[in-house]
Amino acid sequence: MPFEDAIKDVGDSIAQEKSKRARLQDLDLIVVDNSIRESTVGQLRGHTLENKWKIYNEVKKCGFKFIVVAAFSHMTRVDDTFIREIVAKGEDVNNLFAFTEVIEEVKDGIPDTKTTPVGLNKMQEVGLINPMIEIDLAIDSINWDVFTVQDMCQLLVQRFKWSRKKLSPNAKIMVNLRDFPDAMVYQMERLFTVVDFLASLPASERPFGIMFEEPTGKYLPEEVGAWTAGVRKIMDSRGWSGNLLAHVHKKWALGEMTQLECLVNGANGIWASVCEEGAALGHACSTVTLMNLVRMGNTKVQQRYKCTMLRDAASNVTKITTGMPPHPKQVIYGDRALDLAFDFGSIAGGTVGETDFDLAEFFGEEAPIRISTLSSERMIHERLLNLFGEDPQFTMEMALTMKETMLADLTGNRKEEYMSAAGIALLFDRSGGKLTAKMADVIEKAEVKSVHAQHLIEEVRKIWNEWDIQEDKQVDGLLKFHSFYNGFMAPYFGCFKCRDTLKALKAINMDNDGYVDWNEFLLYLKWAMRQYPSIKDVDELLSVAFRKGIIPAMQDELSGGRRKYFKKY
Repeated sequence: MPFEDAIKDVGDSIAQEKSKRARLQDLDLIVVDNSIRESTVGQLRGHTLENKWKIYNEVKKCGFKFIVVAAFSHMTRVDDTFIREIVAKGEDVNNLFAFTEVIEEVKDGIPDTKTTPVGLNKMQEVGLINPMIEIDLAIDSINWDVFTVQDMCQLLVQRFKWSRKKLSPNAKIMVNLRDFPDAMVYQMERLFTVVDFLASLPASERPFGIMFEEPTGKYLPEEVGAWTAGVRKIMDSRGWSGNLLAHVHKKWALGEMTQLECLVNGANGIWASVCEEGAALGHACSTVTLMNLVRMGNTKVQQRYKCTMLRDAASNVTKITTGMPPHPKQVIYGDRALDLAFDFGSIAGGTVGETDFDLAEFFGEEAPIRISTLSSERMIHERLLNLFGEDPQFTMEMALTMKETMLADLTGNRKEEYMSAAGIALLFDRSGGKLTAKMADVIEKAEVKSVHAQHLIEEVRKIWNEWDIQEDKQVDGLLKFHSFYNGFMAPYFGCFKCRDTLKALKAINMDNDGYVDWNEFLLYLKWAMRQYPSIKDVDELLSVAFRKGIIPAMQDELSGGRRKYFKKY
């Protein structure tokens, strides 16, 4: 057959990929957490002392044993104070790490080998014992003909001896190959010489491990994987099964794949923050890497780390660092990462749902159903029940009508969302439903995240309160119909007693008590701000709430739509 060769080629390729998956499934991954340092690099706002403590506590919740806590310089940083507080509070420093340069100064191409780097000195001052010694092997500032690679190796030994004498005989020393890609491309022999030297040291003199980074994000995963395999091969040839830790930055969306490729090719660990915040466009974080191993069936990482805490930790560290939650579409820990977008029960007999890893279940959360034109009636019905509880109006017939309304919106160039409580409540209202008191309660409690939206809603509430006080000298959150008309409806309805006005009041009065409750009106305000976040001021907010929310609901009342579906209304 003409495709036999293709079948064989595919089979051979899949066999190779299965061996990679087997490696990842069985890998006992070492994580050196870098959340305190990585997340602040490149940020417009650095970490305060309080920020560092909050991040430190988030990291500990995840069960990370090895933690990077500082990078010292000549200037006094927040790191200096933070470390002193850590030591003063009796935190165990045996597994805490700090970055330090291997060379303090290079003059006329020759490194100063006699001066102890400031990082090491500060570690001694504050009581840290595990240095991460950073070296560069492809830089032009060093005259490598005079200061040779062998000299660099001897300098490393000198730093090791100093650390074990001045910091601790049990110091866990790491060597970071900081310019790893450049060295591999331009000075591979020099880098391999250093790796071979470290691997050849007596076991008692070797470092705790080797770290490397790909800070540019521009190399293909297979390229970085090949470099990693080369380093591991040299280590193995000398009988050294030491730690080899990868760190990958993003630029061309290959970060996570590159990091996994490093693990497939001999790295046994990573050094990373729990969230992707970092220099440039961020980095391949530990949360995403660990969860990829979990979904492949790796049980060792679940035994070593509290993986169910990763989602919250990554989200919280993002908020601490940026002041904002993660992007909604951020994988694993974004708000929409757990969304169920399709009715998998109706696809291929449910096989997708049965075989896919259930991220929501792993984190002990219920996957929210994303409502769109692709949603089935069952999904719409279930979303109503999940948000607002049982109600006789929530039928499959109503769900179908709501889906038809969504399609009609798009046909009429009305582009809105129906996922939020406010969004689906207004969709329900415009599709012939009668807004329930439960809907008002749920939406009233829903958080308005935008400061701008909060401000505009507060301004509307001030207007409301003025009319409220005029009625009975107190603010009770209730307005009589005539007060609500005079305060808010008059620009959109000709007279208080007109049929249209009375129908509009009926549409907004969910509990039929003769008053308009603030929470009933708040539904439309929150909906308007969510659907149209570019609203500039209070006048525009009220205009959108009435024209696109209340008036369409009123028109449904006028058409008798509710009575068509629900006779009791």
